[in-house]
Amino acid sequence: MSELIASKIQNNPKYHELVSRRDTLAWTLSAIVCIMYFGFILLVAFGRDFLTQPLAVGSVIPLGMPIGVGVIFFSCVLTGLYVYQANTVFDRLNHEIIEEASK
Repeated sequence: MSELIASKIQNNPKYHELVSRRDTLAWTLSAIVCIMYFGFILLVAFGRDFLTQPLAVGSVIPLGMPIGVGVIFFSCVLTGLYVYQANTVFDRLNHEIIEEASK
């Protein structure tokens, strides 16, 4: 890539918008996932009585099982959210930036 094109890209306000939006989303989703996982681990460490309660009367499934599955499922949903944003918003901005830089 030539220095002229790189300079055009770095000076483009859409590039700064792309970087800002992508970083904000990535850090927000990362924080949510970390809070979920560490919260679950802390619950395992300090809330053992809560997690070992049966899901319903007479059930052999402890309450911790659906909570653990929920953590994994919600992490997948957050990953899907990031992929959706990347494939729609971020790709559109990226395409516009490249088009403007190559003029």
